[in-house]
Amino acid sequence: MIRNVHTRDLGVPAGQFVDRMPELWPPAWGKQEFDRPLGVGADGGHGPIRYRCTSCTQGTSITFAFTRLSGSHTLSASGTVLRHELVGTFGLVDRVRWALAIHWLHDACLEDFLDACERAAGREPVAPARWSAWVRLVRRAFAPRKRQAQRA
Repeated sequence: MIRNVHTRDLGVPAGQFVDRMPELWPPAWGKQEFDRPLGVGADGGHGPIRYRCTSCTQGTSITFAFTRLSGSHTLSASGTVLRHELVGTFGLVDRVRWALAIHWLHDACLEDFLDACERAAGREPVAPARWSAWVRLVRRAFAPRKRQAQRA
């Protein structure tokens, strides 16, 4: 089983940031879009990552189940703390993908998101997220290639 947790004390009530997740999602990680307003049954995701909302309590928590993997992720608020938890039971191939690339990309994405939440809360993060060389390399390796126009 894979379990990955990120938390951030925002210094203000964190519940509003659960509801503002799509608005505050960092654009570098693909726009977060859903087929309807956030709530149980909403299908969507960001970039190639797809999921469905399975539980939603406004201002408290929202949980999504992955559509292509066995697992879920939850964004929740408790007082001034915002927490994201991913739990998954992945097969061998997905465990290898997680270890080599997805884990690092996921961590960078979540820290960018938490930075955006902290800025929306009215303060600059003490230690803003920085992408590691590995994250930059993996993103570059898997970025969609622009086709060059061929000259006649």
